[in-house]
Amino acid sequence: MNPSFPIKVVIADDHEIFRNGFKLLLKNQNELELVGEAENGKDLLDIVSEQLPDVVVTDIKMPVMDGIEACKTIKKLYPSIEVIALSMFNEDNLIVDMLEAGARGYLLKNTNKNELLLAAKTVHEGNTYYCTATSARLTKMIAESKFNPYRNQPVKTFTAREQDIIKSICQQYTNKEIAQALKLSFRTIESYREKIHEKTGAKNSIGVVIYAIKHGLFEI
Repeated sequence: MNPSFPIKVVIADDHEIFRNGFKLLLKNQNELELVGEAENGKDLLDIVSEQLPDVVVTDIKMPVMDGIEACKTIKKLYPSIEVIALSMFNEDNLIVDMLEAGARGYLLKNTNKNELLLAAKTVHEGNTYYCTATSARLTKMIAESKFNPYRNQPVKTFTAREQDIIKSICQQYTNKEIAQALKLSFRTIESYREKIHEKTGAKNSIGVVIYAIKHGLFEI
């Protein structure tokens, strides 16, 4: 999908204080427009049917109807609307459930404006956004889950050098460490990483790792 601005967003969370915080993140920028807010999944579905937003950002745990059921319904009725899950720490299983329900990405509730903007633009473009604070445990759970956003994408090929760097990223080596190990310059590694991100559609190292595991380029 070609991104258009502003991206229309609906937020759902049962805590008003969080919804107010979300509004503050959206102040003084013109790329995202908040067009509605809800305090539970049922209200969220009503607002989505009225506003037809581009992106829904929803809490997972909510009264009346939770984010997982709401996400399933949204993706069934409005497949072009993308969903981002909001989560607290230690909710790994729920995040996986949301992704399997059709969410395109997830954020922790302590996210910042820059990550929120990047996540919304990423999913609006049809790509997947993995929170930068993702733990190794959650990365493994996502990689081994039924969630597979790459199913209908053409198979990408990687050079032997790119595969070496992908494996190093999966092993959590920094660009400096990779450069030293492969006897290449820091700038060369940065260039390779940019190409890898472009090929995989990843916005950060977490995305590269999940892509690599899903495609058999790396084994945990």
